[in-house]
Amino acid sequence: MDYKPTIGLEIHAELSTKTKMFCSCKNDTDEKSPNVNICPICLGHPGTLPVINKEAVKHVLKVGIAVGGKLADGSEFDRKNYFYPDIPKGYQISQYKHPLVSGGELVGVKLTRIHLEEDTAKSSHAEGSERSEGYSLVDFNRAGVPLLELVTEPVMHSGEEVSMFGKELQILLQTLGVSDANMEKGEMRLEANISVSHSDKLGTKVEVKNLNSFRSAERAAIYEIKRQIESLEKGGTISQETRGWDEAKQATFSQRSKEDSHDYRYFPDPDLPKLKLSEAMGFDEKFLRLHVKETPNEKRKRFKKDYGIKDGDINFYVQNVELGELFENAAKIIPEKKDLQLLSNYIVSDIMSLGAAVYKIKPESIASVVKMIISGELSSRGAKNIIEILADEGGDPKIIAKNKGFIQKNDELELDLIVKNVVTQNQQAVGEYKAGKLSALQFLVGQGMKATGGSANPNVLKELILKII
Repeated sequence: MDYKPTIGLEIHAELSTKTKMFCSCKNDTDEKSPNVNICPICLGHPGTLPVINKEAVKHVLKVGIAVGGKLADGSEFDRKNYFYPDIPKGYQISQYKHPLVSGGELVGVKLTRIHLEEDTAKSSHAEGSERSEGYSLVDFNRAGVPLLELVTEPVMHSGEEVSMFGKELQILLQTLGVSDANMEKGEMRLEANISVSHSDKLGTKVEVKNLNSFRSAERAAIYEIKRQIESLEKGGTISQETRGWDEAKQATFSQRSKEDSHDYRYFPDPDLPKLKLSEAMGFDEKFLRLHVKETPNEKRKRFKKDYGIKDGDINFYVQNVELGELFENAAKIIPEKKDLQLLSNYIVSDIMSLGAAVYKIKPESIASVVKMIISGELSSRGAKNIIEILADEGGDPKIIAKNKGFIQKNDELELDLIVKNVVTQNQQAVGEYKAGKLSALQFLVGQGMKATGGSANPNVLKELILKII
């Protein structure tokens, strides 16, 4: 029987602020020593009072603007009560009824809400100890770090959609400068709510938690859809539960029964004031819009309109901001729009492959290289050689081309004698071409390139050869 899978996502992203959400401890995801960026507030000591991080609130509202969500002027923080070793207070400060952002849309996926909360500590689970028992260690450096949570509507239907949405959100967060969203460092984490049903009515929801890569999120969704369908086909039922993802086994596994919102006993945090954002925070939506950069989708549309390059290249520049800036600055120097794809080809392939050295190449240098190719002064091989030299040593492309002998010979009078010798010495290839073997012409051009030490323009050689034979 046909089953309709439905997926909604909950995505957490640590925000790039100097300090934590409710205290002045350093927010540093690169800190290797455990339990150094801590204080009585983020450790939940009795009698301590939290203070709201204004910059974290601003970051979430900027994301809300970028996705077209409704910004709340009035909001509040709630206590989400549950016990776990990585929750130092025995509750997490989050938002429940009054999120900072409601609604919105990203790559066609409708959003439910975006709210702000504090991150938990980090547990490390070890196998074995002196007593041959398992144990866990807790690092509180992460406890209290500002955390954006974005919840989508249940409108996705495949693992591929999950991966695509996650990647687009990551690019958006990085573009806006609100989060590095590095999944390898745990700065962005996905949770998928998955159900299957025969009708438009949703089936029993299963949550798969802490997916730490887009590949894992996609495969976990595919596996879980298959698992639920197979269970129903055998006459079984689906339990509302939380499951984990085992990367080694490429399978989900049961962790615990899924809690409902009432299980967390939400109530407004009495230590934090209700927010009237335009008053308490000193900014409104108009102010925030001035600080929202161009979104990835807006950038795609502008690049297509202004430059007309391939969609794949445009996506590359959306994800690689510095190279996108190199392209745009160089494009200002290229006279004809039709030549911008050639410029892009060299940036996306040759310059990208240079690694860190890419940042030594100036826009005017790569623009000069492209102009020399267009004019016929430089071959593709010569252009690649000059780009490598620019990355290593810098310099003027025209001077490099002249000193290194990369300038192509285009003078027909200068090449005429060379071509006549090539034709005379390769009569068999001439005969093969006349008999219809097109590859013989390429052989003759190759002989001409060899005779000139690779300095001739192959197109000019080809024209001269055809004229003679």
